[in-house]
Amino acid sequence: MRLYNTLTRRVEEIVPIEDGHVRMYTCGPTVYRHAHLGNLRTFMLADLIRRGLELEGLRVTQIMNITDVGHMTDESSPDAVDKMLLAAEDEGLEPLQIAEKFAAAVFDDSAALGILPADRYPKATEHIPEMIELTQRLIDRGHAYVVDSGSVYYDVTSFPGYGKLSGNTLDKLRAGHRDLETDSRKRHEADFSLWKAAGPGRIMKWDSPWGEGFPGWHIECSAMSMKYLGERFDVHTGGNDLMFPHHEDEVAQSEGAVDHQVVNLWVHGGHLRQSGQKISKSTGNVVRVHELVERGLDPLSFRWLTFTTRYRSEMDFTWDAMEDADRHVKQLRRRMAEWSPAATELTAAADGFDRRFRDAVADDLDMPSALKVVNELVATDQVTDHEKFALLGTWDGVLGLDLEREAREDWEPTEEMLELMAERDRARDAKDFAAGDALRDRLADMGLEVMDTHAGTKVRPRH
Repeated sequence: MRLYNTLTRRVEEIVPIEDGHVRMYTCGPTVYRHAHLGNLRTFMLADLIRRGLELEGLRVTQIMNITDVGHMTDESSPDAVDKMLLAAEDEGLEPLQIAEKFAAAVFDDSAALGILPADRYPKATEHIPEMIELTQRLIDRGHAYVVDSGSVYYDVTSFPGYGKLSGNTLDKLRAGHRDLETDSRKRHEADFSLWKAAGPGRIMKWDSPWGEGFPGWHIECSAMSMKYLGERFDVHTGGNDLMFPHHEDEVAQSEGAVDHQVVNLWVHGGHLRQSGQKISKSTGNVVRVHELVERGLDPLSFRWLTFTTRYRSEMDFTWDAMEDADRHVKQLRRRMAEWSPAATELTAAADGFDRRFRDAVADDLDMPSALKVVNELVATDQVTDHEKFALLGTWDGVLGLDLEREAREDWEPTEEMLELMAERDRARDAKDFAAGDALRDRLADMGLEVMDTHAGTKVRPRH
């Protein structure tokens, strides 16, 4: 697989640091509100990378953080109000209960969109010691300093490579490049917080060597990514809006702590827009998964919709396009139900379709081209129905559309399958287990899952 590396500004092949094993970190949700489709499109990018790599036979370890610390509206003001506190007041719950509630909602929404679970979801609140240790290491190495309030800042002038990810080098930055970082005690206007002294409006705070406070926004991802994936790993994903300052500051922290490059490929996804405006909490034009369901649309159809646009591009969301995607997916499922699974060797024509699909996925996730191959496969008369079923079943490992859903629901075994099932039951009754195993293998070769029940052998399509 080849992906566009934001760091080098070119498409590069993923060459795993550990042979056959790709380690990937995904910036996850801040859990004081519900996720919307714009957030979920970004999470789907990491899911698509993972599925594409697994199609190539690679093992993927994915870590996605949960930001449950909360962030100030204006961290430099003594009157700042913690967003987690605002959510707690609205919901009548404690901060960690708020985090649990909205984290669970993100997991539910992700599952509805076919996003595979990450291997681990580390929470920021459970990794404060790691963040403190990393902050102390940066102080010891001369990359950070403590001001009289007890806040700790990263000295961007100590890291010559600052700006290499986003292009926002120090000579291009404006004062207060991040509204939450204005503080007259900083040495340089672009210095960013590693640890913030807690003000009176802060309810989530911890003890540290520098006084009571809470971690800066960026330090959590450096601490948790390196804890679970090591000081060198393969891929880091996120939305374009995180490229600066979040990921730029993460590069400075991580590399400043270990003196070498930590992430091989940085991959960023474009925004989801509606009526020409970015879908976001701040604009108030959010669309959530439950709204798809309320309109009678399958949430998995949102995957098809996102595949019509390259992941690095901004994408326009309209209900007409969403409904069209839903029709496409449901039509594909009906066609799969019309075809039956069977053991088959792919002909040259079918193999050509398979190669084109795999090449499109590997080519910087060119999903519009992959969908074109899907549509051409369905329409062609050069490939048998059995081959179409087999190919789409395999490709669905990447597409994640549950294309065999109707085939599973409507499927009935053929006469040949029923005869083999009955023959297997007779063999098992006669204690001829070798014959029974051979018949199981024959059924399995037909693409079936074979189950032993009190009523005898049962089968269903393997998926």
